Amino acid sequence: MEYVYKTQGTCSSSIRLSVDNDVITDVSFQGGCHGNLQGISCLVKGMKIEEVIVRLKGICCGNKSTSCPDQLCHALHEMGY
Repeated sequence: MEYVYKTQGTCSSSIRLSVDNDVITDVSFQGGCHGNLQGISCLVKGMKIEEVIVRLKGICCGNKSTSCPDQLCHALHEMGY
């Protein structure tokens, strides 16, 4: 399943992700801190969605109440996970 999520409260504007059998197969962020987001994308590829949510949910960026990793969790929740 492929999905595009419009982020809120972050420098990135959207997240494009692909999921197969509860495993993340691809993630890309539009905008934001390119190097860090490439790193996050590489790290979560092949991970089970449940583990990604446990590890990344609630992470804040500076004084913001969310972050790009946290927004990835929001996208996964919106997809039904």
